[in-house]
Amino acid sequence: MNPATGFTAFFLLTLMLLAAVAATGLRARRRWHLTFVALSFGSLGVAIYYAKQLGQVYDLESAGRITAVHLTLAKVATFSFLLPVLSGIATVRNRANIVWHRRLAWSVLSMTVLSALTGVWMILAAKPF
Repeated sequence: MNPATGFTAFFLLTLMLLAAVAATGLRARRRWHLTFVALSFGSLGVAIYYAKQLGQVYDLESAGRITAVHLTLAKVATFSFLLPVLSGIATVRNRANIVWHRRLAWSVLSMTVLSALTGVWMILAAKPF
């Protein structure tokens, strides 16, 4: 699979899985929620693999400052996924933590969408090699 197709497919899959994570979380379907969390992490890992390969197809430096902005957002968003994971574990132990878990989860999802938008901007602005 070429990098553009692989990235697009797995990133869209990741977004669909994250939507399933949100839906099952809001409905308190814990078993499905945790299943979709694990699947979304796997899909995100494959999407990141293909994203790195896109860097070999496009001259990302030619996109200008948006490259640095996107890469920073993407890294922060990726590492931020630890926050809802940790707060989710805390919520399993103490249901009172659910408010923080929900806030952190929505924040990370928002950052992921922002990262995706800047990534599209970066690729559209970059010149192919």
